[in-house]
Amino acid sequence: MDLDAFWAIIERSESPQDLHRQLDELPPADLADFEIHHATQYARSYDWGLWGAAYIIFGGCSDDGFDYFRAWLVSRGREVYERALSDPQSLADVDLTGSEDGEGWMSPTMYVVHRRTGTYGYVAEDRRPPRPAAPTGEDWDEEDLESRFPRLWATFGD
Repeated sequence: MDLDAFWAIIERSESPQDLHRQLDELPPADLADFEIHHATQYARSYDWGLWGAAYIIFGGCSDDGFDYFRAWLVSRGREVYERALSDPQSLADVDLTGSEDGEGWMSPTMYVVHRRTGTYGYVAEDRRPPRPAAPTGEDWDEEDLESRFPRLWATFGD
């Protein structure tokens, strides 16, 4: 499975359960490839700019909350995802319905592995990219968010 096929599955998925159903139809090799693409995109989104955006949108954002937000962001599809990576303020133009419930979008292949084997696990653990040690980009202080992300602040800030 190539990256385009990965994004096609993501973009056809209306809910985490729908994604899990689609993944359940994949043969093991494609499921492993999907897992690697998902983990790679998820790792790419570990970025201070996106964390600042999530912090403004939700009025605060913990480590776990940011993990769920990133999983939800991947679930929105390639265009929204790539635009947000290059310009977090583009999220001011995105329908954020469901963004607070991103946990279901995390580790989608684990649900399929569980259905197939009865245990939770990954298909391609040895191929998964490592989680970055720290977010990429420029760190921020809470008091700088309004000036750094004025469009998001105007829409979601207090």
